[in-house]
Amino acid sequence: MTTHSVGHNRSRCPAVWPLVPSAVAALALVLATPAPAHAERVFFTSGRSIPVKGYRVEGNSITVTLPHGGEATFAAALIARIEPDEVPDTEGEPSSGFVATEANVRNRPFAELIDKVARRHGISPVLVHAVVEVESNYHVRARSRAGARGLMQVMPSTARDLGVSSPARLFDPRENLEAGVKYLKAMLQRFNGDLVAALAAYNAGPGAVDRYAGVPPFPETREYVRKVLSALGPVAAHAQ
Repeated sequence: MTTHSVGHNRSRCPAVWPLVPSAVAALALVLATPAPAHAERVFFTSGRSIPVKGYRVEGNSITVTLPHGGEATFAAALIARIEPDEVPDTEGEPSSGFVATEANVRNRPFAELIDKVARRHGISPVLVHAVVEVESNYHVRARSRAGARGLMQVMPSTARDLGVSSPARLFDPRENLEAGVKYLKAMLQRFNGDLVAALAAYNAGPGAVDRYAGVPPFPETREYVRKVLSALGPVAAHAQ
């Protein structure tokens, strides 16, 4: 649910700064000079994360520099922590050109399970296949640098809220699909069936979509939405 460089396990980082409100003043002293040029990853309290080139603390706000230019400012209370992103961003792999349709998803991996879980939650199986294609390319053991796991790249914090007892269980296809489909449905309901907003929220978190009244200006989120819509092809407008 973030631009997921699938299959790359995130290295443990030596420095982690929890950004709870009580720590903002102390953190400001540490960050009196601009952050170093190496990449960082901002983790939000919603469970989502984004890569940034740097950041600075300004009172109760944190302003981040986006990887491809521009800045975004967030209330410090919305950010759980910032970690060095030791795995550099790389260009995404070329798209397989797969376009999900009712006919061809029947031959995709986990087709029967995806169909069963999706229909039980009132979501189009075609949409779920498109999300799985982009998130993990059907790799059960996929894990992003941010820690998202499994077929639908569910974050452990999100999974916990959805009743998954252990992060390790996200590598179980059934449990991952159950959690991912539930979350996707929740995003569709929250944004009144707006597929683009729901996909952006699945990737960047609903708070970011609310803040920007639409798809956030995060390159990875915009690319993610584009890829899923591309995988849906002509049925994108009806895949809800």
